[in-house]
Amino acid sequence: MFRPALSLALSLLALGACQPSPPTTTATRDARVAPDTMAIRRDVEHLASAALEGRGTGTVGNDSAAAYIARRFESLRLATLPNGCQGSDAALHARCERKYFQPFVARSAAAAHAGLPSELPSQNVIALLRGSDPALANEYVVIGAHFDHLGRSGASALDPDSAEAVRNGADDNASGTAAVMELARLLSRHAPRRSVIFVTFSGEELGLLGSQRFVDRSPVPIDRVVAMLNFDMVGRLRNDRVIVYGVETATEMRALVDSAASGTGLEVRGVGDGYGPSDHSSFYARGIPVLHFFTDLHEDYHRATDDAEKVSAAGVGRVVGLAERVVRAVADRDERLTLVRVSRPAPVAGPGRGREVYLGSIPDMSAPETPGVRLTGVRADSPADKAGLKAGDIIVEFDGKTVKDLYGYTEALQARKPGDTVTIVVLREGARVQLTATLGRRGG
Repeated sequence: MFRPALSLALSLLALGACQPSPPTTTATRDARVAPDTMAIRRDVEHLASAALEGRGTGTVGNDSAAAYIARRFESLRLATLPNGCQGSDAALHARCERKYFQPFVARSAAAAHAGLPSELPSQNVIALLRGSDPALANEYVVIGAHFDHLGRSGASALDPDSAEAVRNGADDNASGTAAVMELARLLSRHAPRRSVIFVTFSGEELGLLGSQRFVDRSPVPIDRVVAMLNFDMVGRLRNDRVIVYGVETATEMRALVDSAASGTGLEVRGVGDGYGPSDHSSFYARGIPVLHFFTDLHEDYHRATDDAEKVSAAGVGRVVGLAERVVRAVADRDERLTLVRVSRPAPVAGPGRGREVYLGSIPDMSAPETPGVRLTGVRADSPADKAGLKAGDIIVEFDGKTVKDLYGYTEALQARKPGDTVTIVVLREGARVQLTATLGRRGG
C-alpha cells in the first residue's frame, strides 16, 4: 500500500451437462462456489517469494509477477483490451506485444531521491470478463489491486536500517492481488450483467502511478466505468473485522455493502471517504464511486517481516466472498450508482509531490485502533527528532488538522512541501503537547 495492486485462481470444472442448472441466484452461487483458499495461498506464496525480490517497480521480479498474473487471466480465457501503446519507445516495445499488458514508464521523483532510476519501464495487467446482458455489457465494474512492492528499496520502508533487505510484501499487496485473481475465477463462472475489468497495477508504491495511467488512458470510455473496487492489504483478517472505505461515494453504496455483509459473520466497518493512499483514489478523482477493502495495518507493514506465512488465506477468502456479493449487486443493478462528490483534498501522491516530504516519524502499525497516530520512534537527526517528538507520542493534530488515523496523517503531511514549518500536537502521557517542526526532503 502506498503510504499506508491482485492473482488469479484456476477455474473449476463445469457442472455436468446432463443436469439442469438451478437459477443462478446469489444464494445458490454462494452455496456452490466458495473461494479457493488453497489457490489464494499458492498465489500469495509465489508473489511474495524470494525469487521475485519484492516486486519493485521496474525490476525483473515485478515483470515476472506481471507475467504470472497474465497467465492466470489467460487460463480463465478472459478477453484482452487495447493497451494504449503509442509511439516507438524501445523500453516499452516488448511489453506492448504482451497479452493483457498495459505498458507505461513510471516517472517518480521519489524514486530519484531514493537513488533509483527516475524512469522505470513497467506495466499494468488488465483483462475483461464480458457482461451477460447486451444492454449493460458496455458498462464496466473495475476490480483492482497493486502488485508492486518495495523490493530492495528502503526509501519508503519502516525498517530502513535493514540495509538492502528484500521486502516481500505478502500482505502489501500479494494478498490483494490474490483476491482479484480469485474474484476473476468466481465471477467468470456466472458473468454478471455488466462487464468486469480486472486490473493489477504497478507503480503504486511510487505514487499511484499505474492506476493514474489506467484512468488517463483507459482501455474503455472512462465515463462507462460505474464503480471501482480496490483490494489493498486484505491478508490479516483479525476478529472477523473488515474495513471498507468509500461507502459514501455513492448514495446506494453503504446499503449494498451492509446487505452483502449480512450472514457472512464479518463485522464490516464502513468508512465514507473515497480518497486515500491507494489506487481507488485515482478513480474517485475521475468521478467514479469506489470501495477499498482493507483488513487494517499491522507491525509488518513496509517491513522485511511482511512474509507469506503471516497471511491468512482463509481470511482473504472471506473478504473475497463478501466482495463477490458486492460486485454482483453493483454489476446486476438496473441503474447505475448515484455518485456523491466531495471536495478533493490536497494530492496524496503524484510525480514531484507529496512523497518527497520528510518528517522522520515511525508509526506504530500494531496499534491501529488508537485514535491518532502512535509513534514507535523517530529517525535520529530527522525533523521529527529536532522538533522533540518521541516514541510513545500520539499525533492528534498536524498543521491545524485533526488526525484520526494514518490515512489522515499521511494526507496532512503530503499536503505540505519541504521547508514548511508546521505545528504538531501530540498526546504524551495523557497531556497535550504542541511542537513545531520544519519539514525536510526525503533523500535530501
